Amino acid sequence: MKKVAFYTLGCKLNFSETSTISRQLEEKGYLKAEFIDTPDIYIINTCSVTENADKKCKKVVREARKISPDAFIAIIGCYAQLKPKEISEIEGVDAVLGAAEKFRLVELLDGFIRKPQTQLLTSEISEAKIFNNAYSVNDRTRTFLKVQDGCNYGCTFCTIPLARGKSRSDTIQNIINSANAIAKTDTNEIVITGVNTGDFGIQNGKRQERFIDLIKALDQVQGISRFRISSIEPNLLHHEAISFVAKSKRFVPHFHIPLQSGSNKILKAMKRRYERELYEKRVAEIKLKMPHCCIGVDVIVGFPGESDADFTETYNFLNGLDISYLHVFTYSERDNTLAATMKDIVPMKTRNERSKMLRNLSEKKRRNFYEENLTKKASVLFEDDVENGLIHGYTENYIRVAAKYDPMLINEIKEVKLIKINDFGNVEVEEITPEFITHN
Repeated sequence: MKKVAFYTLGCKLNFSETSTISRQLEEKGYLKAEFIDTPDIYIINTCSVTENADKKCKKVVREARKISPDAFIAIIGCYAQLKPKEISEIEGVDAVLGAAEKFRLVELLDGFIRKPQTQLLTSEISEAKIFNNAYSVNDRTRTFLKVQDGCNYGCTFCTIPLARGKSRSDTIQNIINSANAIAKTDTNEIVITGVNTGDFGIQNGKRQERFIDLIKALDQVQGISRFRISSIEPNLLHHEAISFVAKSKRFVPHFHIPLQSGSNKILKAMKRRYERELYEKRVAEIKLKMPHCCIGVDVIVGFPGESDADFTETYNFLNGLDISYLHVFTYSERDNTLAATMKDIVPMKTRNERSKMLRNLSEKKRRNFYEENLTKKASVLFEDDVENGLIHGYTENYIRVAAKYDPMLINEIKEVKLIKINDFGNVEVEEITPEFITHN
Protein backbone atom coordinates (compact mmCIF):
# COMPACT_ATOMS: atom_id res chain seq x y z
CA MET A 1 0.00 0.00 0.00
CA LYS A 2 1.42 3.34 -1.02
CA LYS A 3 1.24 6.12 1.56
CA VAL A 4 -0.12 9.51 0.49
CA ALA A 5 0.10 12.82 2.35
CA PHE A 6 -1.82 16.01 1.66
CA TYR A 7 -1.07 19.68 2.21
CA THR A 8 -3.73 22.33 1.68
CA LEU A 9 -3.16 26.04 1.13
CA GLY A 10 -5.94 28.58 1.04
CA CYS A 11 -9.64 28.55 1.69
CA LYS A 12 -12.26 26.29 3.26
CA LEU A 13 -13.24 25.19 -0.24
CA ASN A 14 -9.76 23.78 -0.79
CA PHE A 15 -9.99 21.83 2.48
CA SER A 16 -13.29 20.27 1.38
CA GLU A 17 -11.78 19.24 -1.96
CA THR A 18 -8.57 17.87 -0.43
CA SER A 19 -10.59 15.71 1.95
CA THR A 20 -12.72 14.35 -0.89
CA ILE A 21 -9.68 13.51 -3.03
CA SER A 22 -8.16 11.83 0.02
CA ARG A 23 -11.23 9.59 0.34
CA GLN A 24 -11.02 8.76 -3.37
CA LEU A 25 -7.44 7.57 -2.91
CA GLU A 26 -8.24 5.59 0.22
CA GLU A 27 -11.05 3.83 -1.64
CA LYS A 28 -8.45 2.80 -4.25
CA GLY A 29 -6.24 1.24 -1.56
CA TYR A 30 -3.88 4.12 -0.77
CA LEU A 31 -3.01 4.74 2.87
CA LYS A 32 -3.35 8.29 4.18
CA ALA A 33 -0.23 9.48 6.00
CA GLU A 34 1.06 12.56 7.77
CA PHE A 35 3.33 14.99 5.92
CA ILE A 36 6.42 13.95 7.92
CA ASP A 37 5.83 10.18 7.65
CA THR A 38 7.98 9.77 4.49
CA PRO A 39 4.98 9.13 2.22
CA ASP A 40 5.24 7.73 -1.29
CA ILE A 41 3.00 10.48 -2.69
CA TYR A 42 2.37 14.14 -1.83
CA ILE A 43 -0.72 15.96 -3.07
CA ILE A 44 -0.40 19.73 -2.59
CA ASN A 45 -3.60 21.72 -3.06
CA THR A 46 -2.71 25.32 -3.83
CA CYS A 47 -4.19 28.79 -3.59
CA SER A 48 -3.26 31.81 -5.66
CA VAL A 49 -5.20 34.68 -4.12
CA THR A 50 -1.97 36.48 -3.21
CA GLU A 51 1.66 36.31 -4.23
CA ASN A 52 2.53 34.78 -0.85
CA ALA A 53 0.35 31.76 -1.64
CA ASP A 54 2.53 31.05 -4.69
CA LYS A 55 5.68 31.29 -2.58
CA LYS A 56 4.19 28.97 0.05
CA CYS A 57 3.59 26.31 -2.60
CA LYS A 58 7.26 26.35 -3.60
CA LYS A 59 8.31 26.08 0.04
CA VAL A 60 6.02 23.09 0.68
CA VAL A 61 7.48 21.30 -2.36
CA ARG A 62 11.01 21.82 -1.05
CA GLU A 63 10.08 20.51 2.40
CA ALA A 64 8.31 17.48 0.94
CA ARG A 65 11.34 16.61 -1.15
CA LYS A 66 13.60 16.87 1.93
CA ILE A 67 11.40 14.52 3.95
CA SER A 68 10.79 11.96 1.21
CA PRO A 69 13.31 12.37 -1.64
CA ASP A 70 11.75 9.70 -3.86
CA ALA A 71 8.11 10.64 -3.35
CA PHE A 72 5.78 11.53 -6.22
CA ILE A 73 4.67 15.17 -5.86
CA ALA A 74 1.48 16.36 -7.56
CA ILE A 75 0.25 19.96 -7.49
CA ILE A 76 -3.45 20.79 -7.84
CA GLY A 77 -5.62 23.84 -7.10
CA CYS A 78 -5.84 27.45 -8.28
CA TYR A 79 -2.11 28.07 -8.68
CA ALA A 80 -1.86 24.88 -10.74
CA GLN A 81 -4.57 26.09 -13.12
CA LEU A 82 -3.19 29.61 -13.45
CA LYS A 83 0.52 28.87 -13.85
CA PRO A 84 1.10 25.20 -14.72
CA LYS A 85 4.32 25.82 -16.66
CA GLU A 86 5.78 27.89 -13.82
CA ILE A 87 5.02 25.07 -11.36
CA SER A 88 6.44 22.43 -13.69
CA GLU A 89 9.77 24.23 -13.48
CA ILE A 90 9.89 23.94 -9.68
CA GLU A 91 12.50 21.33 -8.86
CA GLY A 92 10.88 18.18 -7.51
CA VAL A 93 7.38 18.52 -9.01
CA ASP A 94 6.20 15.40 -10.86
CA ALA A 95 2.72 16.42 -12.03
CA VAL A 96 0.50 19.48 -12.33
CA LEU A 97 -3.26 19.03 -12.63
CA GLY A 98 -5.74 21.75 -13.57
CA ALA A 99 -9.25 22.52 -12.37
CA ALA A 100 -10.88 20.07 -14.79
CA GLU A 101 -8.41 17.30 -13.97
CA LYS A 102 -7.82 17.30 -10.20
CA PHE A 103 -10.76 15.04 -9.33
CA ARG A 104 -9.49 12.52 -11.93
CA LEU A 105 -6.10 12.38 -10.26
CA VAL A 106 -6.05 8.60 -9.64
CA GLU A 107 -7.19 7.86 -13.20
CA LEU A 108 -4.77 10.26 -14.90
CA LEU A 109 -1.63 9.46 -12.89
CA ASP A 110 -2.20 5.68 -12.73
CA GLY A 111 0.08 4.42 -9.99
CA PHE A 112 2.01 7.66 -9.41
CA ILE A 113 5.16 6.57 -11.22
CA ARG A 114 7.80 9.26 -11.47
CA LYS A 115 8.89 10.18 -15.00
CA PRO A 116 11.87 12.13 -16.38
CA GLN A 117 9.64 15.10 -17.28
CA THR A 118 6.95 16.79 -15.23
CA GLN A 119 3.49 15.73 -16.39
CA LEU A 120 1.31 18.73 -17.30
CA LEU A 121 -2.31 17.63 -17.11
CA THR A 122 -4.15 20.90 -17.55
CA SER A 123 -6.77 22.23 -19.94
CA GLU A 124 -8.38 25.61 -20.54
CA ILE A 125 -10.55 26.81 -17.67
CA SER A 126 -13.56 26.71 -20.00
CA GLU A 127 -13.34 22.91 -19.69
CA ALA A 128 -14.09 23.08 -15.96
CA LYS A 129 -17.85 22.73 -16.35
CA ILE A 130 -18.69 19.88 -13.99
CA PHE A 131 -19.54 20.47 -10.36
CA ASN A 132 -17.55 18.05 -8.22
CA ASN A 133 -19.17 17.26 -4.89
CA ALA A 134 -16.79 17.71 -1.95
CA TYR A 135 -16.78 17.84 1.83
CA SER A 136 -14.21 17.41 4.56
CA VAL A 137 -14.50 14.63 7.14
CA ASN A 138 -12.27 13.59 10.06
CA ASP A 139 -9.82 16.44 9.45
CA ARG A 140 -11.37 18.99 11.80
CA THR A 141 -14.24 19.35 14.29
CA ARG A 142 -16.19 21.21 11.64
CA THR A 143 -16.99 19.85 8.20
CA PHE A 144 -16.67 22.14 5.17
CA LEU A 145 -19.43 21.29 2.68
CA LYS A 146 -18.94 22.60 -0.85
CA VAL A 147 -22.19 23.76 -2.45
CA GLN A 148 -20.95 26.05 -5.23
CA ASP A 149 -17.84 26.55 -7.38
CA GLY A 150 -16.53 29.15 -9.83
CA CYS A 151 -17.57 32.78 -10.23
CA ASN A 152 -19.31 34.87 -12.88
CA TYR A 153 -18.22 38.15 -11.32
CA GLY A 154 -15.36 40.07 -12.89
CA CYS A 155 -13.71 41.91 -10.00
CA THR A 156 -10.64 43.64 -11.41
CA PHE A 157 -8.25 42.32 -8.73
CA CYS A 158 -9.33 38.67 -8.75
CA THR A 159 -7.98 35.58 -10.55
CA ILE A 160 -10.62 33.17 -9.22
CA PRO A 161 -12.73 33.04 -12.43
CA LEU A 162 -9.51 32.19 -14.32
CA ALA A 163 -8.62 29.52 -11.77
CA ARG A 164 -12.03 27.94 -11.14
CA GLY A 165 -14.22 28.82 -14.09
CA LYS A 166 -17.84 29.89 -14.26
CA SER A 167 -20.33 29.69 -11.41
CA ARG A 168 -21.91 26.25 -11.00
CA SER A 169 -23.59 24.43 -8.16
CA ASP A 170 -24.65 21.06 -6.87
CA THR A 171 -28.37 20.30 -6.57
CA ILE A 172 -30.12 20.76 -3.24
CA GLN A 173 -30.92 17.04 -3.16
CA ASN A 174 -27.27 16.05 -3.63
CA ILE A 175 -26.21 18.48 -0.90
CA ILE A 176 -28.83 17.08 1.46
CA ASN A 177 -27.52 13.58 0.71
CA SER A 178 -24.00 14.74 1.62
CA ALA A 179 -25.27 16.41 4.80
CA ASN A 180 -27.05 13.20 5.81
CA ALA A 181 -23.82 11.26 5.23
CA ILE A 182 -21.90 13.77 7.35
CA ALA A 183 -24.55 13.46 10.08
CA LYS A 184 -23.66 9.76 10.42
CA THR A 185 -20.15 10.77 11.51
CA ASP A 186 -19.34 12.55 14.77
CA THR A 187 -19.53 15.98 13.15
CA ASN A 188 -21.40 18.68 15.07
CA GLU A 189 -21.03 21.62 12.68
CA ILE A 190 -21.20 22.02 8.91
CA VAL A 191 -19.79 25.13 7.24
CA ILE A 192 -21.44 25.81 3.88
CA THR A 193 -18.76 26.95 1.47
CA GLY A 194 -18.14 27.92 -2.14
CA VAL A 195 -16.29 30.45 -4.27
CA ASN A 196 -19.36 32.68 -4.39
CA THR A 197 -21.65 30.86 -1.98
CA GLY A 198 -24.62 33.21 -2.29
CA ASP A 199 -24.68 32.61 -6.06
CA PHE A 200 -25.76 29.02 -5.40
CA GLY A 201 -28.25 27.50 -7.83
CA ILE A 202 -26.65 27.66 -11.29
CA GLN A 203 -26.65 24.27 -13.03
CA ASN A 204 -25.67 23.77 -16.68
CA GLY A 205 -25.35 27.53 -17.10
CA LYS A 206 -28.86 28.37 -15.86
CA ARG A 207 -30.22 29.28 -12.45
CA GLN A 208 -32.29 26.34 -11.28
CA GLU A 209 -32.45 26.73 -7.48
CA ARG A 210 -32.08 29.41 -4.81
CA PHE A 211 -29.73 29.85 -1.85
CA ILE A 212 -32.63 30.48 0.54
CA ASP A 213 -34.19 27.13 -0.42
CA LEU A 214 -30.87 25.40 0.18
CA ILE A 215 -30.48 26.69 3.73
CA LYS A 216 -34.13 25.93 4.50
CA ALA A 217 -33.61 22.33 3.34
CA LEU A 218 -30.37 21.95 5.33
CA ASP A 219 -32.13 23.22 8.43
CA GLN A 220 -34.26 20.07 8.34
CA VAL A 221 -31.29 17.65 8.35
CA GLN A 222 -31.23 15.62 11.53
CA GLY A 223 -28.00 14.88 13.43
CA ILE A 224 -26.19 18.18 12.81
CA SER A 225 -26.24 20.72 15.64
CA ARG A 226 -24.94 23.74 13.74
CA PHE A 227 -24.80 25.13 10.23
CA ARG A 228 -22.56 28.11 9.51
CA ILE A 229 -22.55 30.13 6.28
CA SER A 230 -19.08 31.00 5.05
CA SER A 231 -18.27 34.18 3.11
CA ILE A 232 -21.27 35.64 1.26
CA GLU A 233 -21.41 38.75 -0.95
CA PRO A 234 -23.50 41.65 0.47
CA ASN A 235 -25.58 41.94 -2.71
CA LEU A 236 -26.44 38.22 -2.46
CA LEU A 237 -27.26 38.24 1.25
CA HIS A 238 -30.95 38.99 0.91
CA HIS A 239 -33.50 39.95 3.58
CA GLU A 240 -35.14 36.51 3.41
CA ALA A 241 -31.89 34.74 4.31
CA ILE A 242 -31.12 37.12 7.19
CA SER A 243 -34.63 36.66 8.60
CA PHE A 244 -34.40 32.88 8.27
CA VAL A 245 -31.06 32.66 10.09
CA ALA A 246 -32.43 34.92 12.83
CA LYS A 247 -35.24 32.40 13.52
CA SER A 248 -33.32 29.18 12.89
CA LYS A 249 -32.13 27.04 15.80
CA ARG A 250 -29.37 25.45 13.70
CA PHE A 251 -28.01 28.22 11.50
CA VAL A 252 -25.72 30.19 13.78
CA PRO A 253 -25.64 34.01 14.09
CA HIS A 254 -22.40 34.58 12.18
CA PHE A 255 -21.91 36.16 8.76
CA HIS A 256 -18.66 36.86 6.93
CA ILE A 257 -19.40 39.55 4.37
CA PRO A 258 -16.70 40.88 2.00
CA LEU A 259 -16.55 44.66 1.75
CA GLN A 260 -13.10 45.22 0.15
CA SER A 261 -13.33 49.02 0.40
CA GLY A 262 -15.38 51.65 2.18
CA SER A 263 -14.87 54.08 -0.71
CA ASN A 264 -17.45 53.96 -3.50
CA LYS A 265 -14.80 55.24 -5.89
CA ILE A 266 -12.57 52.25 -5.16
CA LEU A 267 -15.51 49.81 -5.17
CA LYS A 268 -16.34 51.01 -8.67
CA ALA A 269 -12.71 50.59 -9.79
CA MET A 270 -12.79 47.05 -8.34
CA LYS A 271 -16.04 46.38 -10.26
CA ARG A 272 -17.82 45.30 -7.11
CA ARG A 273 -21.59 44.92 -7.47
CA TYR A 274 -22.69 47.18 -4.62
CA GLU A 275 -21.91 50.47 -2.91
CA ARG A 276 -21.07 51.06 0.72
CA GLU A 277 -24.63 52.18 1.45
CA LEU A 278 -25.98 48.70 0.69
CA TYR A 279 -23.33 47.15 2.92
CA GLU A 280 -24.26 49.47 5.75
CA LYS A 281 -27.94 48.48 5.37
CA ARG A 282 -27.09 44.77 5.52
CA VAL A 283 -25.10 45.18 8.74
CA ALA A 284 -27.88 47.26 10.31
CA GLU A 285 -30.54 44.68 9.39
CA ILE A 286 -28.49 41.79 10.80
CA LYS A 287 -27.86 43.60 14.07
CA LEU A 288 -31.51 44.62 14.37
CA LYS A 289 -32.66 41.01 14.06
CA MET A 290 -29.64 39.39 15.80
CA PRO A 291 -27.93 41.88 18.18
CA HIS A 292 -25.44 39.19 19.29
CA CYS A 293 -24.52 38.21 15.71
CA CYS A 294 -20.85 38.10 14.75
CA ILE A 295 -20.02 39.91 11.50
CA GLY A 296 -16.65 39.46 9.83
CA VAL A 297 -15.40 41.66 6.99
CA ASP A 298 -12.89 41.23 4.16
CA VAL A 299 -11.09 44.41 3.14
CA ILE A 300 -8.28 45.11 0.65
CA VAL A 301 -5.86 47.99 1.20
CA GLY A 302 -3.55 49.59 -1.33
CA PHE A 303 -5.66 49.01 -4.44
CA PRO A 304 -4.43 51.13 -7.38
CA GLY A 305 -5.70 54.68 -7.07
CA GLU A 306 -6.50 54.41 -3.35
CA SER A 307 -5.55 57.83 -2.05
CA ASP A 308 -5.01 58.77 1.59
CA ALA A 309 -8.52 60.22 1.55
CA ASP A 310 -9.97 56.98 0.13
CA PHE A 311 -8.27 54.92 2.83
CA THR A 312 -9.40 57.31 5.56
CA GLU A 313 -12.95 56.95 4.21
CA THR A 314 -12.62 53.16 4.47
CA TYR A 315 -11.16 53.32 7.97
CA ASN A 316 -13.85 55.64 9.26
CA PHE A 317 -16.59 53.58 7.61
CA LEU A 318 -15.36 50.37 9.24
CA ASN A 319 -14.80 52.07 12.58
CA GLY A 320 -18.41 53.22 12.60
CA LEU A 321 -19.90 49.84 11.64
CA ASP A 322 -21.16 47.39 14.25
CA ILE A 323 -18.85 44.59 13.07
CA SER A 324 -16.79 42.01 14.97
CA TYR A 325 -13.48 41.49 13.14
CA LEU A 326 -11.64 42.14 9.87
CA HIS A 327 -9.69 39.97 7.46
CA VAL A 328 -7.22 42.47 5.99
CA PHE A 329 -5.56 41.78 2.64
CA THR A 330 -2.69 43.85 1.30
CA TYR A 331 -3.31 44.32 -2.41
CA SER A 332 -0.88 42.40 -4.62
CA GLU A 333 -0.74 42.55 -8.40
CA ARG A 334 -1.97 39.36 -10.11
CA ASP A 335 -1.18 38.47 -13.70
CA ASN A 336 -4.03 38.70 -16.22
CA THR A 337 -6.17 40.98 -14.06
CA LEU A 338 -7.34 44.42 -15.07
CA ALA A 339 -6.13 45.94 -11.80
CA ALA A 340 -2.55 44.97 -12.65
CA THR A 341 -2.67 47.38 -15.61
CA MET A 342 -4.03 50.33 -13.62
CA LYS A 343 -2.04 53.46 -12.85
CA ASP A 344 -1.55 55.31 -9.56
CA ILE A 345 0.12 52.34 -7.90
CA VAL A 346 0.21 52.60 -4.12
CA PRO A 347 3.76 52.15 -2.71
CA MET A 348 4.24 48.90 -0.81
CA LYS A 349 5.32 50.79 2.31
CA THR A 350 2.00 52.65 2.30
CA ARG A 351 0.06 49.43 1.70
CA ASN A 352 1.75 47.84 4.71
CA GLU A 353 1.09 50.87 6.92
CA ARG A 354 -2.60 50.82 6.00
CA SER A 355 -2.79 47.07 6.61
CA LYS A 356 -1.34 47.54 10.08
CA MET A 357 -3.88 50.25 10.90
CA LEU A 358 -6.79 48.04 9.89
CA ARG A 359 -5.42 45.01 11.73
CA ASN A 360 -5.22 47.13 14.86
CA LEU A 361 -8.80 48.21 14.25
CA SER A 362 -9.78 44.55 13.88
CA GLU A 363 -8.32 43.74 17.30
CA LYS A 364 -10.26 46.64 18.80
CA LYS A 365 -13.49 45.48 17.15
CA ARG A 366 -13.00 41.87 18.24
CA ARG A 367 -12.31 42.84 21.85
CA ASN A 368 -15.36 45.13 21.93
CA PHE A 369 -17.51 42.30 20.57
CA TYR A 370 -16.15 39.87 23.15
CA GLU A 371 -16.72 42.38 25.97
CA GLU A 372 -20.34 42.86 24.87
CA ASN A 373 -20.88 39.12 25.36
CA LEU A 374 -19.32 38.80 28.83
CA THR A 375 -21.66 37.50 31.58
CA LYS A 376 -23.90 35.97 28.90
CA LYS A 377 -24.53 32.27 28.33
CA ALA A 378 -23.46 30.62 25.11
CA SER A 379 -22.98 27.16 23.61
CA VAL A 380 -19.39 26.21 22.76
CA LEU A 381 -18.23 23.50 20.38
CA PHE A 382 -14.91 22.42 21.85
CA GLU A 383 -12.15 21.36 19.46
CA ASP A 384 -9.01 19.27 19.75
CA ASP A 385 -7.13 22.52 20.34
CA VAL A 386 -5.15 22.44 23.58
CA GLU A 387 -2.56 24.99 24.69
CA ASN A 388 -1.20 25.98 28.10
CA GLY A 389 -3.53 23.50 29.80
CA LEU A 390 -6.60 25.06 28.17
CA ILE A 391 -8.97 23.59 25.62
CA HIS A 392 -10.49 25.94 23.04
CA GLY A 393 -13.65 26.14 21.02
CA TYR A 394 -16.11 28.55 19.45
CA THR A 395 -19.51 29.81 20.51
CA GLU A 396 -22.34 29.89 18.00
CA ASN A 397 -21.50 33.55 17.36
CA TYR A 398 -17.81 32.78 16.80
CA ILE A 399 -16.23 33.84 20.07
CA ARG A 400 -13.08 31.84 20.81
CA VAL A 401 -13.42 30.32 24.25
CA ALA A 402 -10.86 28.78 26.61
CA ALA A 403 -11.64 26.31 29.41
CA LYS A 404 -9.66 24.00 31.68
CA TYR A 405 -8.58 21.01 29.60
CA ASP A 406 -10.72 17.89 29.83
CA PRO A 407 -10.43 15.25 27.06
CA MET A 408 -14.15 14.52 27.45
CA LEU A 409 -14.94 18.00 26.11
CA ILE A 410 -13.43 17.43 22.64
CA ASN A 411 -16.10 17.67 19.92
CA GLU A 412 -18.82 18.32 22.48
CA ILE A 413 -21.21 21.26 22.66
CA LYS A 414 -21.47 22.72 26.15
CA GLU A 415 -23.57 25.52 27.60
CA VAL A 416 -21.26 27.96 29.39
CA LYS A 417 -21.17 31.40 30.94
CA LEU A 418 -18.60 33.80 29.50
CA ILE A 419 -16.72 35.51 32.33
CA LYS A 420 -13.50 37.24 31.24
CA ILE A 421 -11.01 37.85 28.43
CA ASN A 422 -7.66 36.25 29.21
CA ASP A 423 -4.15 37.43 28.31
CA PHE A 424 -4.29 35.53 25.00
CA GLY A 425 -7.43 37.32 23.84
CA ASN A 426 -9.75 34.36 24.39
CA VAL A 427 -12.83 34.33 26.61
CA GLU A 428 -12.67 32.15 29.71
CA VAL A 429 -15.77 30.49 31.10
CA GLU A 430 -17.05 29.35 34.46
CA GLU A 431 -15.70 25.95 35.52
CA ILE A 432 -17.34 23.15 33.59
CA THR A 433 -18.54 20.21 35.66
CA PRO A 434 -18.24 16.67 34.26
CA GLU A 435 -22.03 16.40 33.99
CA PHE A 436 -22.15 18.51 30.86
CA ILE A 437 -25.03 18.41 28.38
CA THR A 438 -24.43 17.76 24.70
CA HIS A 439 -26.76 18.68 21.85
CA ASN A 440 -26.43 15.85 19.36
